[in-house]
Amino acid sequence: MTPYARRGVHGQTVEALARRILGGRIPEGATLDLVALQSELDVSLTALRESLKVLAAKGMVDARQKRGTFVRARADWNLLDADVLRWQFEGADEATDADRTLLRNLAEVRAIVEPAAVRLAAERRTDADLAALEAALEAMGAQGTDPGQAVDADLAFHRALLTATHNELLQRMEMVIEPGLAHRDRIVHSHPHSEDPVPAHRAVLDAVRDQDAQAAETAMRALLAQAGRDLDRIDGPDDGGPDDGGPDDDGPDDTKGTGGK
Repeated sequence: MTPYARRGVHGQTVEALARRILGGRIPEGATLDLVALQSELDVSLTALRESLKVLAAKGMVDARQKRGTFVRARADWNLLDADVLRWQFEGADEATDADRTLLRNLAEVRAIVEPAAVRLAAERRTDADLAALEAALEAMGAQGTDPGQAVDADLAFHRALLTATHNELLQRMEMVIEPGLAHRDRIVHSHPHSEDPVPAHRAVLDAVRDQDAQAAETAMRALLAQAGRDLDRIDGPDDGGPDDGGPDDDGPDDTKGTGGK
């Protein structure tokens, strides 16, 4: 699904409503007072209804006769939707348990997807794929002190890896992975004592170039483990999952790489 375009008052209204729901300010099952929301958000009723249609398409709200518009149960929300993930991360407080849980959940997904994906990338990569990976790595090494460039470089590297699988469904996983990766990278760049991400990414690229699938998987797992160590340095030891350098390491752990993991 294409990410929702954040445009003008309509986009601001969608995001304001989404963050209130995701943050629990408007709880599951609550019936929305559209007149009060219209006044509070200073928008027309038409604009408010159009915004609610966006959230309805993502499974977050629904409308029924005699009940009105209400927030659906969290189990019905499309939590893998790129916008839903982005709204949660952008509105999150990095110190909250909910944020750490979300990062941990996404880390486990990455730990399942990326080691397997990088094996395919090693087997199927083209010269164009290698050029994209090299360009992203060069940008990562040249990022200096610009957090925005660091985030962009890291996202570009992991996006290029998924592209190199030449599997359309895996490529779409970037919609799930990137919001959490960007959130973690932003946190990372507010802390100066994380490991240099370039060597770990270089090891992945070298294995992909050599078409060594096993080495590529090993290098990716080492990269995710480094992300875990970075998180531990920033937030302290994680108390919510195994500390084995494996799947859980890219969760809240993932929140901490220097240029990203």
